[in-house]
Amino acid sequence: MYVIEVPAYGGPEVLRLTEHADPAAEAGLVRVRLGATTVNQADVKIRSGAAAGRLGTLVPPFVLGFDLAGTLIDDAPGLPAGTVVAGFLPWFELGTGRGTYAEIVVADPSWLAPVPAGVDLVDAASVPLSAQTAQQAVDLLRLPAGATVFITGAGGVVGRFAIQHAAARGLEVIALAGPGEQDELRALGARHTVARGAPSDVTAALRRLLPDGVDGVFDTALLGDPLLPGVRKGGSFVSASQPRVPAPERGIRVSAVHGAPDGIQLGEILDRLATGRLTTRVAGVLPLDKAAEAHRQTEAGSLAGRLVLTI
Repeated sequence: MYVIEVPAYGGPEVLRLTEHADPAAEAGLVRVRLGATTVNQADVKIRSGAAAGRLGTLVPPFVLGFDLAGTLIDDAPGLPAGTVVAGFLPWFELGTGRGTYAEIVVADPSWLAPVPAGVDLVDAASVPLSAQTAQQAVDLLRLPAGATVFITGAGGVVGRFAIQHAAARGLEVIALAGPGEQDELRALGARHTVARGAPSDVTAALRRLLPDGVDGVFDTALLGDPLLPGVRKGGSFVSASQPRVPAPERGIRVSAVHGAPDGIQLGEILDRLATGRLTTRVAGVLPLDKAAEAHRQTEAGSLAGRLVLTI
């Protein structure tokens, strides 16, 4: 099978198309023939060496990739061979360096969900890691319906999903919006928007809107400590990165979300996508052998959605 391999740390140009042996069947696991995967910021950090400290003894060469959408080669309970599925691999935790920039991957069937009719592989691949991370962050906030939640980085891929998940749960969403994003974020479910700016200005704007502070924050933009004055006493703060979790104060619960694959949860998310109760955004589609170009575009930033690689 063909894969995109990282032979050494470096820029996008180090990515190379190469052949690996097809993976053999493994007890308790299933093989998936991929149709699509995505390029995430984590892929860029791993390839460049910026995430080398998280890899333990794993060193190049390895294959990147988290998200997947494709067809099962092997039977699994409730998922017969031939089922179109989506999911994501916990790349860091696996520690094998066998990611989804490949024609065939091996996965735990509990990480996978069937793709509903009417959802194509490109859209399905754009969902798992980002949408599940956003859902799990909203879960960590532990806020009741009617509570207020402030979402930073709301125009990003995870932030957009977080708005939709939070609004579906009955939370009143306040979104940190960049220029020209306000109308779109309101359409996704944000009740109010706050303009991007210096953290102190953002916090002051929150306090003007809610003098006692918001009930919770999901910080995908990693603004960290300066946002705490905008959270009410006894509120909740969830960061998208453990190193950016602020020190707790005034009884505020603080934590970080680290997306974990969950096929049951993903199945519910994909059903919402299929029925129009959730939207995703794809910034572009490139073939697998153009992975280096996809990395260049992702590294440059300002993409309106996720880049998908077709296989």
